[in-house]
Amino acid sequence: MLNTKYNHLEIEKNKYENWLDSGYFKSGDLSKKSFAIVIPPPNVTGKLHLGHAWNVSIQDIIIRYKRMDGYDTLWLPGMDHAGIATQTKVDKKLKDMGYNPREMDREEWMKCAWEWKEEYAKNIHEQWSKLGVSLDYSKERFTLDEGLSNAVNHVFITLYNQGLIYRGERIINWDPEAMTALSSEEVIYKDIEGAFYHLKYMIEDSSEFLEVATTRPETLFGDTAVAVNPKDERYKNLIGKNVILPIVGKRIPVIADEYADPEFGTGVVKITPAHDPNDFEVGNRHNLERINVMNKDGTMNENAFMYKGLDRFECRDKLVKELEKQNLLIKIEKMIHSVGHSERTDAMVEPYLSKQWFVKMRPLADKVLENQKTDGKVNFVPERFEKILNHWMEISHDWCISRQLWWGHRIPAWYKDDKIYVGFEKPEEEGWIQDPDVLDTWFSSALWPYSTLGWPNKTDLLERYYPNNCLVTAYDIIPFWVCRMVFTGLYFMDNRPFNDCIIHGLIRDKDGRKMSKSLGNGIDPMDVIEKYGCDSLRFFLTTSTASGSDLRYDEEKVKSTWNFINKLWNASRYVLMNLENFKKEDFTLDNLTISDKWILSKLNKTIEKVRKNMDNYDFNLVGSDLYGFTWNDFCDWYIELSKTNLNNTTKSVLILVLTDILKMLHPFMPYVTEEIFQKLNSEEKSIMISSYPIFDKNYLFEKEEKELEILIELITKVRRIKLENNINDFYLVHDKNNIIVNNSNILKKFIKVEEEKIIDKNEFNINNLDYVSLAINNSIIDIFYDGTNNKKQELENLLKEKERLIKSIERRKKLLSNEGYVNKAPANIVENEKNSLIKEEKELEIIIAKL
Repeated sequence: MLNTKYNHLEIEKNKYENWLDSGYFKSGDLSKKSFAIVIPPPNVTGKLHLGHAWNVSIQDIIIRYKRMDGYDTLWLPGMDHAGIATQTKVDKKLKDMGYNPREMDREEWMKCAWEWKEEYAKNIHEQWSKLGVSLDYSKERFTLDEGLSNAVNHVFITLYNQGLIYRGERIINWDPEAMTALSSEEVIYKDIEGAFYHLKYMIEDSSEFLEVATTRPETLFGDTAVAVNPKDERYKNLIGKNVILPIVGKRIPVIADEYADPEFGTGVVKITPAHDPNDFEVGNRHNLERINVMNKDGTMNENAFMYKGLDRFECRDKLVKELEKQNLLIKIEKMIHSVGHSERTDAMVEPYLSKQWFVKMRPLADKVLENQKTDGKVNFVPERFEKILNHWMEISHDWCISRQLWWGHRIPAWYKDDKIYVGFEKPEEEGWIQDPDVLDTWFSSALWPYSTLGWPNKTDLLERYYPNNCLVTAYDIIPFWVCRMVFTGLYFMDNRPFNDCIIHGLIRDKDGRKMSKSLGNGIDPMDVIEKYGCDSLRFFLTTSTASGSDLRYDEEKVKSTWNFINKLWNASRYVLMNLENFKKEDFTLDNLTISDKWILSKLNKTIEKVRKNMDNYDFNLVGSDLYGFTWNDFCDWYIELSKTNLNNTTKSVLILVLTDILKMLHPFMPYVTEEIFQKLNSEEKSIMISSYPIFDKNYLFEKEEKELEILIELITKVRRIKLENNINDFYLVHDKNNIIVNNSNILKKFIKVEEEKIIDKNEFNINNLDYVSLAINNSIIDIFYDGTNNKKQELENLLKEKERLIKSIERRKKLLSNEGYVNKAPANIVENEKNSLIKEEKELEIIIAKL
């Protein structure tokens, strides 16, 4: 028997450990069709956030559903080393302990980093267990483990040998705080206040000058030319002459290049090849010198002369003052502009000339674009997110993959003099030095769908589970991860990495704001689980919004989910209390009542809808269907209806319906459904390996379902009228209505009417009574009562109802007169609107007649 009260803490205690011990999470049943999910690996930098809880809950719903539906399911867990993020955390910890991380030996530092990894991996395991996720831990991977490291080296060496990885000096995005290169996808653009600084570049041997506007005056020390457009008539006579570089005093040429836009500003631009990607290209075309004026930490170097050692922004302030002092500053024009910031450290990114490793993206990106035109493409849910994949592949630049870090996969390249060797092992010859840099974290994550299955070796896991069936991720990860998994999968496996890519949104607070530390609106999912339970959190997260849409966290909605579970708990207690002497052999579905047939019919229609929506990943629709059926049909109506005829047949129907409800809810609410299921089906090992409900047309009873719906409508309206008119004793007068006659036992219980007062209209002859007429299924049913004291109240109620009906009828007519709505809305919804209009018009006629 279930406890009197639902207690999530008690129910969830120890259950996960029992599941782990049972081995139900493990894959490998070769007799079944396989289904595999790619888990987005969390990084080992701290606690899981609410977005990750949402993500893994969706995945667990899919994997539990497929497991119950007879599939051999693989949900392989793993974690990501998260290069920059983890190194930043480890460095901070070491600094707090009094160590300078950069003065440590690399191996000594790595030892500390691995200790950090073990500690936080343990935390993530604990949080996964609280979320109830059914991962196959026997196959867990980590991006820096031996097998995945081997796969990373294999990919790097292969792409290098095939000319798709190269080392070159380019302008890259530089994070001066983490002191490492960043890929374009790791740069977040923010609108901040800045300025155009209009400067004088004096023309050599002249008192005239060119006006140049820049947002970064501190980079002028690296200027090696000023450019004008060759078609700009204003400056044709100056091309080939020199200007004097402000402060520095050296001569730099005026060059002609299409990059200078005559329509923008003065049409003159300073060219700083070492600090701007466009200037870098201009410099290549004109063979200009590249002068780097900054150190890796964002301070100015010796090329900035007297400003050496100053922070770049401090240098800017002092330089501007000096320019003004020398009458070389024309004006400062304030403005708001979009500036790149490091996704990890939030430092303002510096375009920086550096020798780095790159992946040549064009041939790889084109392969993705071609594949997306075939039947073998990655299917996005919702479909609109495919545009993001295509967009990033269309605009793809070469990917900078080297990072100036210690934590990560060290680049398998060695240098000796001017020679480069790329391979698995260091050359035997003396004097070779390995590249100190590591690879971008996303380089190893890009291989996740197949490297975790044993690639580059040919393994049984790889053959059985690749491509994976689906990936679940947020839309903001598409450029970082999804794109890269797709192009590496196509290149190395000649197949997409997963069939379906399920996209969810981002979590925001109740007011729609992004959750952040600065706003103090972040939510720890473990705190929510402590207060409301894992089941409440999971159901809220996965059913409250459509695929691809952002989710607003609202504690009241989590609380309402807890109330829903409590409702299910109490209904289950009722069922179990009435099964005390019920034996397995007593189960029968013979002699079904109208109530039994109604709930079985509703159940099977729910199963059909739920299965369809589960297969389409429309979990918000599944949640709505299950909530409505469980709360309204089963708990509010059938539980009460069962009390009118509680024989073995009805008890059997209670068991069957409740069991199927639990099974359909199980992927969303694993803990409470397991608890109730074990009490209801004590011979079953676990709900998670039971069979998912199947639609059975033999249990569709359209006639009885419609008849009971009519009874429910009648009961609902009579209850409202009794309440509004303060009626206790009344006659229910009908016009030879067999539905009423055949179900008087239900009406007696639900509307408290005596059987002898349910009367045919032709037999009713009592005068001087007030009455209310109801339109039910094209039939008029009257409630006669002594309303001597209720005239005034009744009049008010009739007027209110008249006003409501008029407004509703006007709305429906307006809606149905809209051709766009009628033609585009689903046919069943339009038909419902038409039927509701007819029904309300008839009710209005009755009200007017009564008035």
